Amino acid sequence: MSNILHNAFVHYFWTGFYLVDPDRPGELVIGPYQGSFGCLRIAFGKGVCGTAATTRATQIVDDVHAYAGHISCDARAQSEIVVPVITASGDLIAVLDIDSNQKAQFDQTDRAGLERIVQASFS
Repeated sequence: MSNILHNAFVHYFWTGFYLVDPDRPGELVIGPYQGSFGCLRIAFGKGVCGTAATTRATQIVDDVHAYAGHISCDARAQSEIVVPVITASGDLIAVLDIDSNQKAQFDQTDRAGLERIVQASFS
């Protein structure tokens, strides 16, 4: 899925999953992705991915450099959307993280489409 999404949209700079680590509750570990190197681990509540994991709500950030607590894995990233991946039984198993090298590249249409894709694939 990360490969298909990454190659379908010109403005997708980094596209991938951070998986909930079953051995370290409250921590995400890098999973399948496309793009430059990503952060290896992210704690729940830290950065955009950790916030999406904690709140279980999609996060859209128009300017990651203005986002308090942003974790910079690649300084070229400018905007970001993170969609939590929740199973039918209600368990958070991952977050889908997509970065753009341009500001304000994600909107409510992206949110709705990505949430549908994630829900159809993982529930």
